[in-house]
Amino acid sequence: MDTSHKNEANDSRNKSDKVSVGGFRAKTNEELNEETPARKNRKQATEEQLNNPLHGVKLVQVLERLVDHYGWEYLADRVNIRCFIYNPTMKSSLAFLRKMTWAREHVEDIYLEMLDEDSIH
Repeated sequence: MDTSHKNEANDSRNKSDKVSVGGFRAKTNEELNEETPARKNRKQATEEQLNNPLHGVKLVQVLERLVDHYGWEYLADRVNIRCFIYNPTMKSSLAFLRKMTWAREHVEDIYLEMLDEDSIH
């Protein structure tokens, strides 16, 4: 039985494994921090930010929760904007709220009121 052929196949497979593993190696966080110092200096959230109920909540989540809780009609009554009144959709509402800070602030206020109501009950 010729085992030299099997050994050659195993040797070539082992060499190719070493090349593929040696060719790419994931960097550690320490290495990434050394390459980009700004990555290391990210600001941590302050206590005030962590206590803010809007901290970490995306606008889409706020709007989805409000629509589920109150519905479009209620939102149209509270915030007089066309995207809530005529054929309301998430896409058009989010686009408008992202552009108009005054409207977003109104919606955020309604969301905070909803959270207060839920915490009382």
